[in-house]
Amino acid sequence: MKLMYHILLRISLALTFVLTVWAVFFYITMVNEVNDEVDDSLEDYSETIIVRALAGEQLPSKTSGSNNQYYLTEVSREYAETRPDIEYADSMVYIVEKKETEPARILTTIFRDHQGGYHQLIVSTPTIEKEDLKQAIGVWVIILYVVLLLFIILICTWVFYRNMRPLYVLLRWLDGYRTGGQNEPLRNNTRITEFKKLNEATLRYVERTERAFEQQKQFIGNASHEMQTPLAICLNRLEMLMEDEALTEQELGELMKLHQTLEHITKLNKSLLLLSKIDNGQFSDVKTLCFNELLRRYLQDYKEVYDYRGIGVEVEEPGELYLTMSEPLAVVLLTNLLKNAFVHNVDGGRIRIVITPSSITFGNTAEGGALDAGHIFERFYQGTKREGSTGLGLAIVDSICRLQHLSIHYYYKDGLHCFEVSTDGYKSNV
Repeated sequence: MKLMYHILLRISLALTFVLTVWAVFFYITMVNEVNDEVDDSLEDYSETIIVRALAGEQLPSKTSGSNNQYYLTEVSREYAETRPDIEYADSMVYIVEKKETEPARILTTIFRDHQGGYHQLIVSTPTIEKEDLKQAIGVWVIILYVVLLLFIILICTWVFYRNMRPLYVLLRWLDGYRTGGQNEPLRNNTRITEFKKLNEATLRYVERTERAFEQQKQFIGNASHEMQTPLAICLNRLEMLMEDEALTEQELGELMKLHQTLEHITKLNKSLLLLSKIDNGQFSDVKTLCFNELLRRYLQDYKEVYDYRGIGVEVEEPGELYLTMSEPLAVVLLTNLLKNAFVHNVDGGRIRIVITPSSITFGNTAEGGALDAGHIFERFYQGTKREGSTGLGLAIVDSICRLQHLSIHYYYKDGLHCFEVSTDGYKSNV
């Protein structure tokens, strides 16, 4: 998850909780205030009626349509003593003028007159207006809640992007940076101290990486020269010794074994050096290549070898595969897969190659069933030991695919070991 989304998610959850608590508290407070206003109105109306009744003045009309209405009755002492002096309740009352029953807020008051008599005053007011007011308050609280939440999130998003712009500039620059290649200088002006330090640390790291890269290239070049030359000299001297007619059959056999060992070491050394160059990204000369043409060109080099073992080759081309990459790497990729299909094949077997606009697949017959797909691309792993194999061919193919952001996977189908290189996630190293 991106940092932006991660922060927004946490802010949204926190704001949702805080604003929800605020909205509930605000709604309850407003409803209580409405109830208090209704109860105060009832108290004032009840007090007016009681004062007039005790003073012997004319009482107001018992009903005023849909407004407050009252009922004044005389009660016994026993009844009065069993009831609270003041009691609020919500109930249904009948309104004569409307000839219908509506919900109302009722205040019941017990009081005594100057002669000691007990009276019960019931004052009521319809609550339909109060319910409408509560509903309106609830709707507006929800609207305010949603609008406020959205505005806060939008403001936070804008502030985040404005303040984190230097970070995104740096990330884009790092994403496009290629060690040992031609790179644009970092232009990331900012007044934020932390981002300035991050830019400086990044540039220092890049400089160290470039120095280490150059040192590694030099080391690989030196190692290639210093090791390959003595190995070639040893092979030449062995070949000269093997031409000596005075050698016995046993001595010649031992020399042949030694020669084979040195050849294997030479191949191994070249493969390891190639792997180092691939992992270090030392193939920067790229261009768009047609793999169909490359395959036809290098397949001719293996035709005689395939015919020697009676191996048939089938090539299917539903489309043309174009990739932008270093041509030497593309050649290594194809030749290693061709060699793998030959070395791990059987006499009289077959090789099936399928090229589409998005993939190239090499299939070959072999003894036994499916291989271990989890280890087949590891260095020096060999499911079945074959003469002439260093155990690095598929590891080299895997390294090239990772460098070019290609995907390679193995599967067993119709008696063939299949290795498919596809453009899933392909990214040109231009």
